[in-house]
Amino acid sequence: MALDFLAGCAGGVAGVLVGHPFDTVKVRLQVQSVEKPQYRGTLHCFRSIVKQESVLGLYKGLGSPLMGLTFINALVFGVQGNTLRALGRDSPLNQFLAGAAAGAIQCVICCPMELAKTRLQLQDAGAARAYRGSLDCLAQTYRREGVRGVNRGMLATLLRETPSFGVYFLAYDVLTRALGCEPGDRLLVPKLLLAGGTAGIASWLSTYPVDVVKSRLQADGLRGAPRYRGILDCVRQSYQAEGWRVFTRGLASTLLRAFPVNAATFATVTVVLTYVRGEEARPEGEAVPAAPAGPSLAQPSSL
Repeated sequence: MALDFLAGCAGGVAGVLVGHPFDTVKVRLQVQSVEKPQYRGTLHCFRSIVKQESVLGLYKGLGSPLMGLTFINALVFGVQGNTLRALGRDSPLNQFLAGAAAGAIQCVICCPMELAKTRLQLQDAGAARAYRGSLDCLAQTYRREGVRGVNRGMLATLLRETPSFGVYFLAYDVLTRALGCEPGDRLLVPKLLLAGGTAGIASWLSTYPVDVVKSRLQADGLRGAPRYRGILDCVRQSYQAEGWRVFTRGLASTLLRAFPVNAATFATVTVVLTYVRGEEARPEGEAVPAAPAGPSLAQPSSL
C-alpha cells in the first residue's frame, strides 16, 4: 500500500512537470478577452509566452499543484480503494461510483490549489508581481476575501471533479480489461500507457465546459471589477458574449496535455515499482496509480 502511494506520488510529479505548460496555455485561452484576444490559438499562445516570458513562463503556478499533489493522491486512491471495497464488488458501476467519491472528496484541496495556480498563471510578465508564490497568493486572497475567496469556484470544481473521476476510473478499468493487461505481458507497460492516456482524454471530454466556467470564476476580478454572480451567471454571460464555442476554449491544449501527462505518470509508476520490487508486472487486481487534473490531474485537472 505504501509503495503504491509512493509510486503514485512520483508518477503524479512527472505528470505535473510534463503537463503544466499545456495547463498554463489552457487557462490563458479560457480567460482572455473576446473583444481584444491576446492569442489566436494554442500554438500562438505557446510561442507568445515563451517569447515574452521565456520557457519559465509556461511553468507559472507550478508550486501549487506540486504542493497539493501528495495530499490529493492520498485522498484519491485511499477513498477510491476503500469505497470500492465497501461497495463489495468490482463492477463498472462501482468503479464509477468509487471514482466519483474520490473526485468529490479531493475538491477540498484541489479548489484552493487551482485558485492559486490560475492566478499565478495570469500574472503579467514584466509587471510588479502581485503574488510571490502559491502560499502568498492564498494568504493574500484569504486576507481580502476570507474563506469564501480561497474556495472560490468550489461548486464548479465539485461539478467537474465528481463525474470526471468517475469516468476516468471507469474508462481505465474497461480499457485495461479489454486490452488484457495481465502480469507478465511484455506489452503491459504500453497497454497501461494507452489505457491511462485514453481514460484521461475521456475524463476531460466529459466535463470540459464546467472547467471553463471554473477557470473564469477563479480569475474573476483579477483584472478589473468582478463580472459574475455565480455559475449560472457566468454560463449566461459567456454564452451571450461568445457563443457555445467559449465552452471549448483551450480544449486542444488540454487534450494535447492529457495523453502525455498520463504516459509520463504511468511510465514513472512502472519504473518505481520495477526498481523497488524488481519486477515490471503489478499484482493481479491491484490498481496502478494514475495521475490526479486537472484536469490535474491531475487531473482530471491534473489527469
